[in-house]
Amino acid sequence: MPSDIEIAQRASLKRITPLAMERLGIPEDSLEPYGHYKAKVSLDWIDTLHDRPDGKLVLVTAISPTPAGEGKTTTTVGLGDALNRIGKKTMICLREPSLGPVFGLKGGATGGGHAQVVPMEDINLHFTGDFGAIQLAHNLLSALVDNHLHHGNELQLDLRRISWRRVLDMNDRALRDLVVGLGGAPNGFPRESGFDIVVASEVMAIFCLATSLRDLRTRLGNIVVGTTRDLTPVRAQDLEAHGAMAVLLKDALKPNIVQTLENNPAFIHGGPFANIAHGCNSVIATRAAMKLSDYVVTEAGFGADLGAEKFVDIKCRKAGLEPAACVVVATVRALKYHGGVDLPDLNRENLEALERGLANLERHVRNMREHFGLPCVVSINHFTQDTPAEHGLLKSRLEAQGVEVVLARHWAEGGRGAEDLARAVVGLAESGQAKLRFAYEDSAPLWEKIRAVATKIYGAADITADAKVRAQIQRLQDGGYGSFPVCIAKTQYSFSTDPTLRGAPSGHTVGIREVRLGAGAEFIVAVCGDINTMPGLPKVPAAVKIDLTPDGKIVGLF
Repeated sequence: MPSDIEIAQRASLKRITPLAMERLGIPEDSLEPYGHYKAKVSLDWIDTLHDRPDGKLVLVTAISPTPAGEGKTTTTVGLGDALNRIGKKTMICLREPSLGPVFGLKGGATGGGHAQVVPMEDINLHFTGDFGAIQLAHNLLSALVDNHLHHGNELQLDLRRISWRRVLDMNDRALRDLVVGLGGAPNGFPRESGFDIVVASEVMAIFCLATSLRDLRTRLGNIVVGTTRDLTPVRAQDLEAHGAMAVLLKDALKPNIVQTLENNPAFIHGGPFANIAHGCNSVIATRAAMKLSDYVVTEAGFGADLGAEKFVDIKCRKAGLEPAACVVVATVRALKYHGGVDLPDLNRENLEALERGLANLERHVRNMREHFGLPCVVSINHFTQDTPAEHGLLKSRLEAQGVEVVLARHWAEGGRGAEDLARAVVGLAESGQAKLRFAYEDSAPLWEKIRAVATKIYGAADITADAKVRAQIQRLQDGGYGSFPVCIAKTQYSFSTDPTLRGAPSGHTVGIREVRLGAGAEFIVAVCGDINTMPGLPKVPAAVKIDLTPDGKIVGLF
């Protein structure tokens, strides 16, 4: 079987400008091509879509991820192609890949097999430069903070309370914590700082939640970089940084349009991680797609406890989006892993382990239906090693709970292999069953918001934090940020904060290690367990397999 990149390189792509003009009605002068197969769409033209009706929004989420793989992005692409095949004008909306995972462990974000967005090499490697612009805008503010300190510190920033770090779009654990300003007076004042990965940047979150250039600039100005000794916030606008930051992001804010292997248009724009940020593509891209199509299929990062929760409680809440249906993705292999089977043994039939692992899927489905009010269909990505008995057990268990289970073969067959899934999604979306709810109300105190997510969604008994963190949360509450939603940063591998606890652990305690204010993004980040906002590389990074042939062909990229 050819690799993903080999399939993508054999694809017959259409030039993006005539494709977007023909399929979406975008005028030629509103498209800014980046080569032949990717382009940006003018924000001015997107503004003209305001009075059009919205298409139906479908969320694709998944069980807690495992090394066995689930295929959420692949399902998003395959479902979009399948909906187009059955006559529903459909666009997909995905996040852009971060170079950290591309060269590290997780891989890219363009789907797989015969359900991919292309050109996959471009998308996974730099794309249109959006992440570079976000990195530069973030680090410009970092440089202006240190420059302000060097030239007299008129705003009286307390060096011990500067919270604004630097970012890099690469996994580099050595940069997590460091001291800047060494080397004497010409280099500024020494102080502790560090790096996060770009996808954890508040600028990334702002970029994905902003509704216009004006909104982007305002949000950038509201970023709190630190406080004075009396805890008065100092913002980016106090440093007069937000105008230049907005200039760096002006072109990046335009959504990127590409295509699937089946030549269906797709938006790929923005890319916050769901384990350390809010895990959704840009609001601008999603809203534009809803004006341009009958159906929009989008994904939220990692499992439903992370990406889908933040999609609903942050993105939908802030942008006024109302999904019509939800797809929860799983594989038999991944469910057996959650049932305690180790990787080498996943290809053997094991109904007992599958039954144990089903607890993970069932909790995610229950959360989506009961806590968020979204009707669900379960999509099982087919593997050749699956057995009829395993598929039968999955269907009987879920269908007894009123949830349809669809076996999907889009990885091998493209959109044709997901037509049954597409018909199930249309049935749910047109049933009117969706009644969007949130895990907590805006008026709830911050502590109770975090507790609500932990107890309702994660199955925890309670949350805990030391006195210093509790006091910080109370200061944020008293400081006027109590109405903000919360964005919980925790491991993606478990409902708990322990990545080794598979299945559906219950009764655990979620420990809050740190809280961060996102005044521009308008949410509070609660960092839990041992999660890092600057990932490290594995022992054998994906980078060692990626290479260039003498004729300039990229190989080893998945």
